[in-house]
Amino acid sequence: MTTALLLDVRDLHVSFTTPDGADLHAVRGVSLTLRRGETVAVVGESGSGKSTTALALLRMLPGTGRITAGSVLLDGTDLTTAGEDALRAVRGSRVGMVFQDPMTALNPVLTVGRHLDEVLRAHGGRDRAARRARALELLGLVGIPDPGRRLDDHPHQFSGGQRQRILIAMALAGEPDVLLADEPTTALDATVQDQILTLLGDLTRTTGTALVLITHNLGVVARTCERVLVLYGGTVVEDGPTAEVLARPRHPYTAGLLAAVPRLSTPSGTRLTGIPGSPPDLRLPLAGCAFADRCPLAEDRCRTAAPELTALTDTVRAACHPAAESPVPLPPPPPPVRADRPAPGPVVLAAEGLRKTYGNRRRRFTALDGVSLTLRTGETLGIVGESGSGKSTLARILAHAHPADGGRILLDGQDVTRPGRAGLRTVRRRVQMVFQDPYASLDPRMTAGDIVAEPLRAFGIGTAADRPARVAELLGRVGLDPAAADRLPRSFSGGQRQRIGIARALAPEPAVLLCDEPVSALDVSVQAQITGLLADLQRDLGLALVFIAHDLAVVRQVSHRIAVMHEGRIVEEGDADTVCEQPRAAYTRALLAAVPEPVRPPVAVPAGKVTV
Repeated sequence: MTTALLLDVRDLHVSFTTPDGADLHAVRGVSLTLRRGETVAVVGESGSGKSTTALALLRMLPGTGRITAGSVLLDGTDLTTAGEDALRAVRGSRVGMVFQDPMTALNPVLTVGRHLDEVLRAHGGRDRAARRARALELLGLVGIPDPGRRLDDHPHQFSGGQRQRILIAMALAGEPDVLLADEPTTALDATVQDQILTLLGDLTRTTGTALVLITHNLGVVARTCERVLVLYGGTVVEDGPTAEVLARPRHPYTAGLLAAVPRLSTPSGTRLTGIPGSPPDLRLPLAGCAFADRCPLAEDRCRTAAPELTALTDTVRAACHPAAESPVPLPPPPPPVRADRPAPGPVVLAAEGLRKTYGNRRRRFTALDGVSLTLRTGETLGIVGESGSGKSTLARILAHAHPADGGRILLDGQDVTRPGRAGLRTVRRRVQMVFQDPYASLDPRMTAGDIVAEPLRAFGIGTAADRPARVAELLGRVGLDPAAADRLPRSFSGGQRQRIGIARALAPEPAVLLCDEPVSALDVSVQAQITGLLADLQRDLGLALVFIAHDLAVVRQVSHRIAVMHEGRIVEEGDADTVCEQPRAAYTRALLAAVPEPVRPPVAVPAGKVTV
């Protein structure tokens, strides 16, 4: 890495005009610098301004978004005042962007070759043969096997990790100096995530490309980035070298994020707590520190005077009044408490030799190859494995969303593999599903109350007169204000939308909840709240849970038992702690080795300080 300053963002402010005419101040004075070959992480909860900051750097703000102050200097040229022609010359060729969701970023009707050809034509102007050769080279660079054959495939024919690699290849096609990666590993399993992080690290070392990584995964930050900026309420509250910030946080918000991170060493049944409260309403003026209402160290002055970003050491800065006066690291969080959980009851759901194959005579794919499992009342069975291992297919078959090609499903000891129309209604009331994406699984035209009431109407539960009270009860049970029943999904945060999905699944009083990646897209604080909510619901209602996830640390935390799936089979199953501490299968050991965790060695507790 050279010392040449490449990108210099100074006091950036971004606002949006809301539908009711209010001004939402999303980014409030963010500054950052980036040198060639350097890797910088931007972290924080949803709504902290991470993605908005990245989009503002390229003047790609959606809707009514606009830069209201500050500058973005790329090699001394201010992009905030550059004309459209100058911006087109920068986008892709000088600054590349890797978006979070490859399925929405890729056109499903175009082949991968067409995607890459469009980028190369825009930034290279080579002849067709040269562009195809370069496309093959890029696919090989990002690790797509057999690129000559896959170049003419469509996005849906690739796994999630491979689609993310294609986005990276497209971003690299213009040979940019800066790569902006917005949550590039959020929905990927541990081994694919490890491959993507290795790829990004190799690219910065071999090409000198500078990387800005936006993520809520602090383990990814520790693995990948040299420096980290922590955003809250649209402003930087702490920045410095990654190793120092994660090992010795100065700002209470940073310490709270670290406390909410599940670790592989955290035993089963442990309750992690997210940061209490909610992020500030950025439509309102902030008189003091944006974090004051959620901060255990807050003083009166924190609510009246905004703290400046102050140098606490030669390398670390924090915006905190108490930290500025006593610049010592905050103490580590108290050890998590392992909750007492009642012993599971009788078997409520079982699968015997389930098989499922997709495709046609030319190309067939075996999704499930003789899967058997049992689930008891009050028990959580965690299911882990790479993308394509059969996890979601298994959940859909257990929920009777897809038919099995072979095997049996037993519910309360009765064979319900092919229950018929009347039996299917009973099965679907007893077995409900919580989906991965709360954005896609809720009808945007229905209010929260109507979404939760829909299963009550579908199964004929209660009367039209008493359903509103039941909806209010369900919303309250999942931690939402019943008064919010009249609001549409777009007015809720991601974590709140997931709570609506859980309330909907609880409405018909099921015995089994199938949770398919319910926290993969949520930041660590909200993730802790949702896993805690599921544990409370299980304790109070005796629910049996199937918890599918790619994060083994989360799965260990919530599960009684873990089943590890690989290529449509269960290759290891057992007690959650035993599987994580004494794995028997080589595949399980590979999954565990790929999990990135933030490094946080013990820190001495200063006298008189509040433990965060």
